Amino acid sequence: MAEAAFWDDPDGAQKVISEVNGLKSLTGRFQDLKSHVDDLIVACDLAQEADDHELFLEADDGSKGLQQEVDDFELELLLDGPYDKNNAILELHPGAGGTESQDWALILLRMYTRFAEKRGWKVETLDYLAGDEAGLKSVTLLIKGHNAYGYLKAEKGVHRLVRISPFDSSGRRHTSFASVDVIPEIDEDIEVEIRTEDLKVDTYRSTGAGGQHINTTDSAVRVTHIPTGIVVTCQSERSQIQNRAVAMKILAARLYEKKREEQEAALATLRGEQKDIGWGSQIRSYVFHPYSMVKDHRTGNEVGNVHAVVDGELDSFVSAYLRWQLQRRMSQ
Repeated sequence: MAEAAFWDDPDGAQKVISEVNGLKSLTGRFQDLKSHVDDLIVACDLAQEADDHELFLEADDGSKGLQQEVDDFELELLLDGPYDKNNAILELHPGAGGTESQDWALILLRMYTRFAEKRGWKVETLDYLAGDEAGLKSVTLLIKGHNAYGYLKAEKGVHRLVRISPFDSSGRRHTSFASVDVIPEIDEDIEVEIRTEDLKVDTYRSTGAGGQHINTTDSAVRVTHIPTGIVVTCQSERSQIQNRAVAMKILAARLYEKKREEQEAALATLRGEQKDIGWGSQIRSYVFHPYSMVKDHRTGNEVGNVHAVVDGELDSFVSAYLRWQLQRRMSQ
Protein backbone atom coordinates (compact mmCIF):
# COMPACT_ATOMS: atom_id res chain seq x y z
CA MET A 1 0.00 0.00 0.00
CA ALA A 2 2.77 2.41 0.95
CA GLU A 3 4.58 1.69 -2.31
CA ALA A 4 1.40 2.33 -4.30
CA ALA A 5 0.84 5.62 -2.49
CA PHE A 6 4.42 6.64 -3.24
CA TRP A 7 4.07 6.16 -6.98
CA ASP A 8 0.60 7.76 -6.99
CA ASP A 9 2.34 11.02 -6.08
CA PRO A 10 4.58 11.74 -9.10
CA ASP A 11 5.93 15.02 -7.70
CA GLY A 12 6.80 13.44 -4.37
CA ALA A 13 8.37 10.44 -6.06
CA GLN A 14 10.41 12.68 -8.35
CA LYS A 15 11.65 14.68 -5.37
CA VAL A 16 12.82 11.55 -3.54
CA ILE A 17 14.46 10.19 -6.68
CA SER A 18 16.22 13.52 -7.24
CA GLU A 19 17.51 13.55 -3.65
CA VAL A 20 18.72 9.95 -3.93
CA ASN A 21 20.47 10.69 -7.21
CA GLY A 22 22.07 13.76 -5.64
CA LEU A 23 23.43 11.71 -2.74
CA LYS A 24 24.66 9.00 -5.10
CA SER A 25 26.44 11.63 -7.18
CA LEU A 26 28.03 13.13 -4.08
CA THR A 27 29.30 9.81 -2.71
CA GLY A 28 30.44 8.75 -6.18
CA ARG A 29 32.47 11.92 -6.60
CA PHE A 30 34.04 11.41 -3.17
CA GLN A 31 35.12 7.91 -4.14
CA ASP A 32 36.54 9.23 -7.41
CA LEU A 33 38.51 11.87 -5.52
CA LYS A 34 39.88 9.23 -3.15
CA SER A 35 40.98 7.09 -6.12
CA HIS A 36 42.67 10.09 -7.74
CA VAL A 37 44.53 10.87 -4.51
CA ASP A 38 45.73 7.26 -4.24
CA ASP A 39 46.87 7.29 -7.89
CA LEU A 40 48.71 10.56 -7.36
CA ILE A 41 50.53 9.23 -4.29
CA VAL A 42 51.67 6.19 -6.29
CA ALA A 43 52.82 8.43 -9.17
CA CYS A 44 54.82 10.63 -6.78
CA ASP A 45 56.46 7.59 -5.17
CA LEU A 46 57.43 6.21 -8.58
CA ALA A 47 58.84 9.55 -9.70
CA GLN A 48 60.90 9.83 -6.53
CA GLU A 49 62.23 6.27 -6.73
CA ALA A 50 63.17 6.58 -10.39
CA ASP A 51 64.28 10.19 -10.07
CA ASP A 52 62.38 10.74 -13.34
CA HIS A 53 61.77 14.39 -14.26
CA GLU A 54 58.95 13.56 -16.70
CA LEU A 55 57.13 11.54 -14.06
CA PHE A 56 57.44 14.49 -11.69
CA LEU A 57 55.87 16.75 -14.33
CA GLU A 58 53.01 14.28 -14.86
CA ALA A 59 52.41 14.12 -11.11
CA ASP A 60 52.40 17.91 -10.95
CA ASP A 61 49.80 18.13 -13.72
CA GLY A 62 47.73 15.52 -11.92
CA SER A 63 47.86 17.51 -8.68
CA LYS A 64 46.55 20.61 -10.44
CA GLY A 65 43.64 18.66 -11.91
CA LEU A 66 42.94 17.12 -8.51
CA GLN A 67 42.89 20.55 -6.89
CA GLN A 68 40.18 21.68 -9.33
CA GLU A 69 38.13 18.56 -8.58
CA VAL A 70 38.46 19.18 -4.84
CA ASP A 71 37.40 22.82 -5.28
CA ASP A 72 34.31 21.76 -7.24
CA PHE A 73 33.43 19.13 -4.67
CA GLU A 74 33.89 21.59 -1.82
CA LEU A 75 31.61 24.05 -3.61
CA GLU A 76 28.78 21.52 -3.73
CA LEU A 77 29.26 20.77 -0.02
CA LEU A 78 28.69 24.48 0.68
CA LEU A 79 25.13 24.10 -0.59
CA ASP A 80 23.80 23.13 2.82
CA GLY A 81 20.89 25.56 3.15
CA PRO A 82 17.35 24.24 3.71
CA TYR A 83 16.29 25.22 0.18
CA ASP A 84 19.55 24.93 -1.76
CA LYS A 85 18.55 21.67 -3.46
CA ASN A 86 15.21 23.11 -4.63
CA ASN A 87 14.23 24.39 -8.03
CA ALA A 88 14.55 28.16 -8.42
CA ILE A 89 12.07 30.83 -9.43
CA LEU A 90 13.98 33.68 -11.08
CA GLU A 91 12.56 37.07 -12.04
CA LEU A 92 14.16 39.83 -14.10
CA HIS A 93 13.09 43.49 -14.08
CA PRO A 94 14.84 46.34 -15.94
CA GLY A 95 15.57 49.56 -14.12
CA ALA A 96 14.96 53.09 -15.36
CA GLY A 97 16.25 53.79 -18.83
CA GLY A 98 13.65 52.42 -21.20
CA THR A 99 14.97 50.42 -24.15
CA GLU A 100 18.55 50.33 -22.82
CA SER A 101 17.61 48.64 -19.54
CA GLN A 102 15.03 46.41 -21.21
CA ASP A 103 17.67 45.14 -23.62
CA TRP A 104 20.03 44.53 -20.67
CA ALA A 105 17.33 42.43 -18.98
CA LEU A 106 17.06 40.36 -22.16
CA ILE A 107 20.84 39.80 -22.15
CA LEU A 108 20.60 38.58 -18.54
CA LEU A 109 17.76 36.25 -19.51
CA ARG A 110 19.99 34.69 -22.14
CA MET A 111 22.87 34.47 -19.65
CA TYR A 112 20.86 32.57 -17.05
CA THR A 113 19.27 30.34 -19.66
CA ARG A 114 22.73 29.39 -20.97
CA PHE A 115 24.02 28.82 -17.42
CA ALA A 116 21.09 26.51 -16.66
CA GLU A 117 21.41 24.60 -19.93
CA LYS A 118 25.11 23.96 -19.34
CA ARG A 119 24.21 22.31 -16.05
CA GLY A 120 21.48 20.22 -17.62
CA TRP A 121 18.67 22.08 -15.89
CA LYS A 122 15.26 22.68 -17.45
CA VAL A 123 14.04 26.26 -17.92
CA GLU A 124 10.32 27.07 -18.08
CA THR A 125 9.03 30.57 -18.85
CA LEU A 126 6.12 31.26 -16.51
CA ASP A 127 5.54 34.87 -17.51
CA TYR A 128 7.01 37.18 -20.15
CA LEU A 129 6.31 40.83 -20.94
CA ALA A 130 8.17 42.11 -24.00
CA GLY A 131 9.76 45.54 -24.16
CA ASP A 132 8.32 48.40 -26.19
CA GLU A 133 11.07 48.45 -28.84
CA ALA A 134 13.52 45.75 -27.73
CA GLY A 135 14.30 43.61 -24.73
CA LEU A 136 11.77 42.81 -22.03
CA LYS A 137 9.86 44.51 -19.23
CA SER A 138 9.72 41.46 -16.99
CA VAL A 139 10.13 37.71 -17.08
CA THR A 140 9.60 34.91 -14.58
CA LEU A 141 11.42 31.60 -15.00
CA LEU A 142 11.10 28.28 -13.24
CA ILE A 143 14.52 26.63 -13.34
CA LYS A 144 14.35 22.94 -12.52
CA GLY A 145 17.45 21.09 -11.44
CA HIS A 146 19.36 19.71 -8.48
CA ASN A 147 20.79 22.62 -6.41
CA ALA A 148 19.31 25.21 -8.81
CA TYR A 149 18.38 27.59 -5.98
CA GLY A 150 21.65 26.95 -4.16
CA TYR A 151 23.64 28.18 -7.14
CA LEU A 152 21.33 30.91 -8.42
CA LYS A 153 20.79 32.61 -5.05
CA ALA A 154 24.21 34.16 -5.69
CA GLU A 155 22.62 36.20 -8.49
CA LYS A 156 20.01 38.00 -6.43
CA GLY A 157 20.43 41.76 -6.62
CA VAL A 158 20.97 44.65 -9.03
CA HIS A 159 23.23 44.09 -12.07
CA ARG A 160 24.90 47.05 -13.83
CA LEU A 161 25.90 47.24 -17.50
CA VAL A 162 28.33 49.73 -19.06
CA ARG A 163 28.63 49.69 -22.87
CA ILE A 164 28.43 51.69 -26.08
CA SER A 165 24.70 51.70 -26.72
CA PRO A 166 23.51 49.99 -29.92
CA PHE A 167 20.43 52.21 -29.67
CA ASP A 168 22.37 55.51 -29.59
CA SER A 169 23.15 56.86 -33.07
CA SER A 170 25.89 59.02 -31.54
CA GLY A 171 27.72 55.97 -30.19
CA ARG A 172 27.80 57.19 -26.61
CA ARG A 173 28.48 55.08 -23.55
CA HIS A 174 25.45 54.17 -21.45
CA THR A 175 24.95 52.63 -18.01
CA SER A 176 21.92 50.37 -17.48
CA PHE A 177 20.52 48.46 -14.53
CA ALA A 178 18.34 45.39 -14.07
CA SER A 179 17.29 43.50 -10.95
CA VAL A 180 17.41 39.74 -10.45
CA ASP A 181 15.17 38.15 -7.83
CA VAL A 182 15.60 34.49 -6.92
CA ILE A 183 13.47 32.42 -4.56
CA PRO A 184 13.26 28.67 -4.03
CA GLU A 185 10.30 26.73 -5.32
CA ILE A 186 8.53 25.64 -2.15
CA ASP A 187 7.02 22.16 -1.84
CA GLU A 188 3.26 22.04 -1.85
CA ASP A 189 3.20 20.38 1.58
CA ILE A 190 4.49 23.58 3.20
CA GLU A 191 1.63 25.10 5.17
CA VAL A 192 0.87 28.67 4.12
CA GLU A 193 -2.49 30.20 4.96
CA ILE A 194 -4.00 31.90 1.91
CA ARG A 195 -7.57 33.08 2.40
CA THR A 196 -9.78 33.42 -0.66
CA GLU A 197 -11.06 36.81 0.52
CA ASP A 198 -7.46 38.10 0.51
CA LEU A 199 -7.02 37.41 -3.19
CA LYS A 200 -7.81 39.44 -6.27
CA VAL A 201 -7.67 37.34 -9.43
CA ASP A 202 -7.59 38.94 -12.88
CA THR A 203 -7.43 37.25 -16.27
CA TYR A 204 -6.06 38.69 -19.48
CA ARG A 205 -4.86 37.62 -22.90
CA SER A 206 -1.50 35.87 -23.02
CA THR A 207 1.40 37.69 -24.60
CA GLY A 208 5.02 36.77 -24.95
CA ALA A 209 8.09 36.54 -27.09
CA GLY A 210 6.11 34.80 -29.81
CA GLY A 211 5.48 31.25 -30.92
CA GLN A 212 2.54 28.92 -31.29
CA HIS A 213 2.33 28.31 -27.56
CA ILE A 214 0.95 31.82 -26.97
CA ASN A 215 -2.83 31.61 -26.57
CA THR A 216 -5.31 34.07 -28.01
CA THR A 217 -7.84 33.53 -25.20
CA ASP A 218 -7.94 35.19 -21.78
CA SER A 219 -6.02 32.36 -20.14
CA ALA A 220 -3.27 34.38 -18.42
CA VAL A 221 -3.78 34.93 -14.70
CA ARG A 222 -2.70 37.70 -12.34
CA VAL A 223 -3.13 36.99 -8.60
CA THR A 224 -2.81 39.83 -6.10
CA HIS A 225 -2.46 39.07 -2.40
CA ILE A 226 -4.18 42.14 -0.97
CA PRO A 227 -2.71 42.15 2.60
CA THR A 228 0.91 42.04 1.39
CA GLY A 229 0.57 43.57 -2.07
CA ILE A 230 2.39 40.62 -3.64
CA VAL A 231 1.46 40.18 -7.31
CA VAL A 232 2.09 36.97 -9.24
CA THR A 233 1.37 36.41 -12.93
CA CYS A 234 1.48 33.28 -15.07
CA GLN A 235 0.71 32.69 -18.74
CA SER A 236 2.82 29.65 -19.59
CA GLU A 237 0.06 27.05 -19.42
CA ARG A 238 -2.72 26.53 -21.96
CA SER A 239 -5.67 26.96 -19.64
CA GLN A 240 -6.73 29.54 -17.09
CA ILE A 241 -7.06 26.83 -14.44
CA GLN A 242 -3.49 25.62 -14.98
CA ASN A 243 -2.09 29.15 -14.94
CA ARG A 244 -3.93 29.90 -11.71
CA ALA A 245 -2.52 26.74 -10.10
CA VAL A 246 1.05 27.74 -11.02
CA ALA A 247 0.48 31.32 -9.84
CA MET A 248 -0.84 30.09 -6.50
CA LYS A 249 2.22 27.90 -6.05
CA ILE A 250 4.51 30.88 -6.64
CA LEU A 251 2.40 33.01 -4.30
CA ALA A 252 2.71 30.36 -1.58
CA ALA A 253 6.50 30.40 -2.03
CA ARG A 254 6.62 34.18 -1.75
CA LEU A 255 4.39 34.25 1.32
CA TYR A 256 6.42 31.54 3.00
CA GLU A 257 9.59 33.44 2.24
CA LYS A 258 8.07 36.65 3.61
CA LYS A 259 7.18 34.81 6.81
CA ARG A 260 10.78 33.66 7.19
CA GLU A 261 12.02 37.20 6.54
CA GLU A 262 9.91 38.49 9.38
CA GLN A 263 11.16 35.76 11.72
CA GLU A 264 14.82 36.15 10.72
CA ALA A 265 15.03 39.77 9.63
CA ALA A 266 18.52 40.22 11.05
CA LEU A 267 19.96 37.41 8.96
CA ALA A 268 17.77 37.96 5.88
CA THR A 269 18.58 34.38 4.95
CA LEU A 270 16.50 34.15 1.80
CA ARG A 271 15.88 37.51 0.23
CA GLY A 272 18.63 39.65 1.61
CA GLU A 273 18.65 43.44 1.51
CA GLN A 274 16.36 45.02 -1.10
CA LYS A 275 17.71 48.04 -2.94
CA ASP A 276 16.64 50.41 -5.69
CA ILE A 277 17.50 49.37 -9.25
CA GLY A 278 20.07 52.09 -9.79
CA TRP A 279 23.39 53.68 -8.79
CA GLY A 280 25.07 52.46 -5.62
CA SER A 281 22.94 49.34 -5.26
CA GLN A 282 24.56 47.00 -7.79
CA ILE A 283 26.03 43.69 -6.69
CA ARG A 284 27.90 43.22 -9.97
CA SER A 285 29.09 45.36 -12.85
CA TYR A 286 29.54 44.22 -16.46
CA VAL A 287 31.80 46.61 -18.38
CA PHE A 288 32.10 46.29 -22.17
CA HIS A 289 33.67 49.74 -22.70
CA PRO A 290 36.23 51.30 -22.25
CA TYR A 291 37.63 47.93 -21.07
CA SER A 292 36.30 44.39 -20.64
CA MET A 293 35.61 43.23 -17.10
CA VAL A 294 32.94 41.79 -14.82
CA LYS A 295 33.34 42.53 -11.11
CA ASP A 296 31.25 41.31 -8.18
CA HIS A 297 31.20 44.09 -5.59
CA ARG A 298 30.40 41.75 -2.69
CA THR A 299 33.22 39.27 -3.13
CA GLY A 300 35.71 41.25 -5.22
CA ASN A 301 35.80 38.46 -7.81
CA GLU A 302 36.77 39.74 -11.28
CA VAL A 303 36.71 38.16 -14.75
CA GLY A 304 38.22 39.85 -17.78
CA ASN A 305 36.19 38.05 -20.46
CA VAL A 306 32.80 39.75 -20.19
CA HIS A 307 31.50 37.97 -23.30
CA ALA A 308 32.07 34.55 -21.72
CA VAL A 309 30.23 35.64 -18.57
CA VAL A 310 27.13 36.85 -20.40
CA ASP A 311 27.28 33.58 -22.33
CA GLY A 312 26.63 31.73 -19.06
CA GLU A 313 30.10 31.28 -17.53
CA LEU A 314 29.08 32.15 -13.96
CA ASP A 315 30.82 29.41 -11.98
CA SER A 316 33.59 31.59 -10.55
CA PHE A 317 31.05 34.14 -9.26
CA VAL A 318 28.87 31.46 -7.68
CA SER A 319 31.92 29.85 -6.05
CA ALA A 320 33.19 33.17 -4.70
CA TYR A 321 29.75 34.07 -3.36
CA LEU A 322 29.24 30.78 -1.50
CA ARG A 323 32.68 31.03 0.10
CA TRP A 324 32.03 34.68 0.99
CA GLN A 325 28.76 33.66 2.65
CA LEU A 326 30.53 30.92 4.60
CA GLN A 327 33.13 33.39 5.89
CA ARG A 328 30.38 35.77 6.97
CA ARG A 329 28.59 33.00 8.87
CA MET A 330 31.79 31.93 10.60
CA SER A 331 32.59 35.52 11.65
CA GLN A 332 29.18 36.08 13.26
